[in-house]
Amino acid sequence: MKAVIQRVSEASVTIEHQKVADIKTGLLILVGIEDADSEEDIKWLSSKIINLRIFNDEQGIMNVSVKEAGGDIILVSQFTLHAAVKKGNRPSYIKASKPDMAIPVYEKLIKQLQYDLGKLIQTGSFGADMKVQLLNDGPVTIIIDTKNKE
Repeated sequence: MKAVIQRVSEASVTIEHQKVADIKTGLLILVGIEDADSEEDIKWLSSKIINLRIFNDEQGIMNVSVKEAGGDIILVSQFTLHAAVKKGNRPSYIKASKPDMAIPVYEKLIKQLQYDLGKLIQTGSFGADMKVQLLNDGPVTIIIDTKNKE
């Protein structure tokens, strides 16, 4: 599983001119799922996201997690995170899971994040054409691949 985590002062997701997710302070997370992703990957990634100390404390030092900051999360599925671009100029998405495999993993990640954060996780809609808007705060952007845990 690959995740792009962005600290935001605001973010939203719109589908067919309808805003489906909208937050102020928090994280906008893009997640790409592959067939090898497991329950262990879900738990590890959720814990890592919730406990990342990337929000500023009173001294302006990144030392506070999204949970401690009282922030919100938008989680958006994005198979293009698994694009392979070694050969040619047209990306290959062979490593990205097909919807029948990816949707259950995505739904489990949502539930795990909700459990770990203790509040509702807003989302886009799996497979939809989404317009994602954000104001990256910092900018702070962290990339995590669960296959590189060590």
